[in-house]
Amino acid sequence: MRSALPKVLHPIAGNSMLGHVIHSARQLDPQRIHVVIGHGADAVRERLAADDLNFVLQDKQLGTGHAVAQAVPFIQADTVLVLYGDVPLIEVDTLQRLLKKVGPQQLGLLTVELDDPTGYGRIVRDDAGKVTAIVEQKDANEAERKITEGNTGILALPFARLGDWMSRLSNNNAQGEYYLTDIIAMAVSDGLVVATEHPHDAMEVQGANDRKQLSELERHYQLRAGRRLMAQGVTLRDPARFDVRGDVTVGRDVLIDINVILEGKVVIEDDVVIGPNCVIKDSTLRKGVVIKANSHIEGAILGESSDAGPFARLRPGTVLEARAHVGNFVELKNAHLGEGAKAGHLTYLGDAEVGARTNIGAGTITCNYDGANKWKTVLGEDVFIGSNNSLVAPVDILAGATTAAGSTITSTVDKSQLAIGRARQKNIDGWKRPEKIKKG
Repeated sequence: MRSALPKVLHPIAGNSMLGHVIHSARQLDPQRIHVVIGHGADAVRERLAADDLNFVLQDKQLGTGHAVAQAVPFIQADTVLVLYGDVPLIEVDTLQRLLKKVGPQQLGLLTVELDDPTGYGRIVRDDAGKVTAIVEQKDANEAERKITEGNTGILALPFARLGDWMSRLSNNNAQGEYYLTDIIAMAVSDGLVVATEHPHDAMEVQGANDRKQLSELERHYQLRAGRRLMAQGVTLRDPARFDVRGDVTVGRDVLIDINVILEGKVVIEDDVVIGPNCVIKDSTLRKGVVIKANSHIEGAILGESSDAGPFARLRPGTVLEARAHVGNFVELKNAHLGEGAKAGHLTYLGDAEVGARTNIGAGTITCNYDGANKWKTVLGEDVFIGSNNSLVAPVDILAGATTAAGSTITSTVDKSQLAIGRARQKNIDGWKRPEKIKKG
């Protein structure tokens, strides 16, 4: 990877590769998850620490068999499933099918058919088609290298047998390592059946050893996520230009344009339209919401048939009630817009409560921060705020009030009042503009 970051912490869809593997493992309801760590151990622990994870240190990297042996003293389950921290796209369904292969006299091995199996251990079968061994490429002869069925390294096995197999592993091979794959031949010798299962596609078991492979995994993940959303009733203008980086719940008849990124926990209800180049993070979009192009929505709740953008930014704590409107170059932070309220252009509303049907004129800002503390602005229902207003918090503008364009409002405006807070205009006759001083 040519990186200071441990390989397994490099991200796919906003989560580390190892994080994806742990997420899949958790869905199998395991008794315990043991994470064998070596290079970058402290960083891995810090990033992924959780109550259900047991981190096991492998001081020396002596092969996959040696890695599993480090975890054996901590295992108490009947069945052991071995996964890899740099194989993030493994599907839960595939693992469930593999686990069904395990019994006292049988283990499950995940294999994959490849057009080019270079680098993979080869699955050796007898004339009856039964697995007899796995041969690593560096140890394979010419005939074995022609085998196209490759070993993914993922296997499920009865724990009662594991200790004995671990004790019999040898590093007498081209790499000088303890191969976990050697237990396949041991199992066959001990009379066990090696039952194979296969992933839905080869990318599911693809690892990443460089940035190019990482990008290939990223795009495959996104295409897979896009297919799932389309199956639920979402129209994606171009699945190749769309990213999911979290947990997304969608309704029907949702339309998502190109270059949209969905991050964190996102809920999108029926009939929502999201324009191009938008980022939606940790937000809820109720039925009929429209997000126009180039908008950034984070930590917000948008009510039914409300809309935002283009070029709108809704920051954490923002709530739009039904049919509220936020227009171009408007930024909201911890602001609540009532039903039908409007902020159409070039406006900043921070720490604000805006009543139903209130209209905010272009160029208005809430002056909510005094350099030390945040203060709240409260606007009642049916208020009309003129253009280019500065609302100096804390301040209340009550229902039906109006403020004149260009005003700085510093005190309460009562119901139905007009507030004018601007300097008196003065016109000076005969004014001469400054002239540029000539140099030299």
